[in-house]
Amino acid sequence: MPADAAAMTDTVWVQKVSWSARVPRWVSMTVLMALFLATWHLVSISGLVSPLILPTLSDTVSDLGFVGRNLLSGGYMLSAFWVTTKEVLVGFAIAVTIGVTLGILVGETTFGERAVMPYIVAIDTMPKIAFAPLFVSWLGFGIGSKVALAAFISVFPIVVGTAAGLHAADANGRMLFQSIRASRLQTLIMLKIPSGLPQFFTGLKIASISVVGGAVAGELLGGGQGFGELIRAAASQLDTPRVFSLIIYLSLLGVLMFGLVTWMQHKFVFWDRSSTTKPVQS
Repeated sequence: MPADAAAMTDTVWVQKVSWSARVPRWVSMTVLMALFLATWHLVSISGLVSPLILPTLSDTVSDLGFVGRNLLSGGYMLSAFWVTTKEVLVGFAIAVTIGVTLGILVGETTFGERAVMPYIVAIDTMPKIAFAPLFVSWLGFGIGSKVALAAFISVFPIVVGTAAGLHAADANGRMLFQSIRASRLQTLIMLKIPSGLPQFFTGLKIASISVVGGAVAGELLGGGQGFGELIRAAASQLDTPRVFSLIIYLSLLGVLMFGLVTWMQHKFVFWDRSSTTKPVQS
């Protein structure tokens, strides 16, 4: 080994890679899923747990196929899935609109930070699912009450992410904009919003998952024609495999929402990338 290389090895910190980091992600995910399914199968056939609590893996897979075929054939489940999807999308759009507005108010004004934010925190600490009967009484049993609950549950992470992003602007950048006499609006649009996009999208990711739970909870408690109503009907008939399969398809909707927000983050926050430098292996 050359002398300069040996000296570098002695003086430069070298990060060692663990064996788990060398395993491809798809391999780790496949092994973990296989272990989970094997455990599920063994527990369900052992008789330790009632099938009403934990259905067998084969029954659940069979019902997953039935629900999938019904969705692909345009049956009643596709109509129900579209109703829930519409509630999720509209609720998410409303949550983003309200959350960004309140986040800018909290992050940009003293009044918002001192007077508005404490009330937002107080409301968020309440059990928001308890508001479902109120939304039903105010907006009826239609889609409006489900959209309202979905937006209500998912708006707080957007408020926090927006406000935190506005406070993340570099102090040197603030001084530069002050030195060129930029207006408050110009500083907000050209400095604070671009620098705060990573925190904003973090809030969006959290909201994109919670909004699905809000819409389904509204259907479970306030009726409707979406997947939540199908889950309620299946549970009332003790059809546990159907409940499991419907929940799994709903989780796919949440994954799609999360993936959409992640894709938007990669498009709009292209300068904020985690380090792509691979650790040096010894």
